[in-house]
Amino acid sequence: MSFSISGKTAIVTGGANGIGLAIGRHFADKGANVMFADMDEERLVKELGQNEDASNIRYFAGDLRERLTQANLLSATIDAFDKVDILVNACRQVMPSDALNPDDDAVEQLLQQNLMTSLRLSQMVAKRMIKQSEGKTEGNAGAIVNLSSIAARRTHPDLMAYSVSTAALDQMTRSMAVALASYRIRVNAVAFGSVMSASLKDTLREKKDYRADIEDHTPLGRIASPTELAEAVQYLASDGSGFMTGQIMTVDGGRCLLDPVAAPAH
Repeated sequence: MSFSISGKTAIVTGGANGIGLAIGRHFADKGANVMFADMDEERLVKELGQNEDASNIRYFAGDLRERLTQANLLSATIDAFDKVDILVNACRQVMPSDALNPDDDAVEQLLQQNLMTSLRLSQMVAKRMIKQSEGKTEGNAGAIVNLSSIAARRTHPDLMAYSVSTAALDQMTRSMAVALASYRIRVNAVAFGSVMSASLKDTLREKKDYRADIEDHTPLGRIASPTELAEAVQYLASDGSGFMTGQIMTVDGGRCLLDPVAAPAH
């Protein structure tokens, strides 16, 4: 089996910053057509330049929590590249929550951002993948990769909402994998530990001693680069993982092997 994604078309959400940007660039470097999607149009332009018809990179700006925006994203991708083979749901949000405050709406916010946005877009893109595969009986019709977190399995008092939303995303991954298997669409997720995302960079600037804490509680003793996560996502999107679906692949430097209360998952 090949790990190649050359010639395939991928939508990557959260594509303006950090992990989503790294995944999209990695896919493009490997020969895929990539539609970067994000709310931050200014950042998309800064990172990617202008949309060019001859390029294998395009971008789409809009609030993906809105169904019309999701439909427009899919239409823009089809207009640019004629098809969609891969969806990477990398658009996510991390925010603190107060487990004892009944007025705290962080759980609702993160379920909307981290679960429902990925679910609705996956449903929409899956229908397109099914249509594209009509008349074909062999090979994979498409691959969906969700970005989850080890916070789904280990938590911290300040991250209850994030943990709940990522746990829900993991179960959505398994459920969608079963529902779409007969259509030859695979659905998997990557649960990551500490990766140098945009949000983690912000946290490290605010908490100077946080890096040492993370490294002390990660057996491999470091924070991963976004590229390392991008390579794991490529594997799940490629035919090399063709018999793999409904799996939550952990990329955390061994962090989940330690005492779950030792350090917060991020």
